[in-house]
Amino acid sequence: MDPLSDVLSLLRPRSFMFRAFDLAGEWAIDFDRHDGVKCFAVATGECWLRLEGDLEAVRLRSGDCFLLPRGHAFRIASDLTVAPSNAASLFQRLPDAEVAVLNGGGSCSGMGGHFAFAGEHADILLGLLPSIVHIGGEPDRAMLRWSVERMMQELSEPKPGGSMIAHQLASMILVQALRLHLAESPDGSTGWLFALSDKRMNAAISAMHRDPARRWTLDSLAKAAAMSRSTFAARFKQKTAVSPMDYLARWRMLLACDRLVNLSEPVSAIALSLGYQSESAFSTAFKRTIGISPRSYAETRGLRTGIPARK
Repeated sequence: MDPLSDVLSLLRPRSFMFRAFDLAGEWAIDFDRHDGVKCFAVATGECWLRLEGDLEAVRLRSGDCFLLPRGHAFRIASDLTVAPSNAASLFQRLPDAEVAVLNGGGSCSGMGGHFAFAGEHADILLGLLPSIVHIGGEPDRAMLRWSVERMMQELSEPKPGGSMIAHQLASMILVQALRLHLAESPDGSTGWLFALSDKRMNAAISAMHRDPARRWTLDSLAKAAAMSRSTFAARFKQKTAVSPMDYLARWRMLLACDRLVNLSEPVSAIALSLGYQSESAFSTAFKRTIGISPRSYAETRGLRTGIPARK
């Protein structure tokens, strides 16, 4: 897999409560703070979006999609001065596939929902994104528009297997929105996500993801990126805000966290599979990065999942 797919697979995004809406007249809807990522798309018409505490609003038009990865409360509205209704009263009493209609509908339609993350450390993705990821509906966004239109159809016209299709479409929308955000980000954007748009940095990150147990050195990573050692080290730090070896250590620890909780592997086996020569060396690196020992991590997270830790 590629690095973005690797991270999303590790975080295990799950879509919840995607609902369609069809609105008309003057309206405003308030949404409370949330965990995970909110995702909305406008299929027809226009409306306003404003985050709680922000003075500046964003105008959304047909074909636009937005992600809200920081959990902020927000409002969508035909007119931001209109007294708002709470989203819970509009959406939560509906059956899973029913469309929420206001004032007969016909002026602004779309769909919205959110992604929760079953994996640990979702902050490695969400922390690198702005408060609003706004993807415009220009003609070259054809794949995203197609996914939104298919989602609207599945929500509006429920058929057998519709929930499974809607879940897959929701995942497609998330990945497509992240791709487009990545492609449109300015050159100065910092973080591993934005480094993926740099062909040479992507090559080095992909190499680490393909073989995390390899005894990588700065020289071997620079070779994977087809760059000199010094130029690669400086460019990697500029793009990701961490050194190549720090990134490798962090990625190894995220893999270890996943295996400790979801596979309940012995610490000794995980250490060897990630390139550490001894369990003690791995445990030291794990505690330095995560803050607690591997066994303590497995025990505390195992209580949440019901999976017992192995010794």
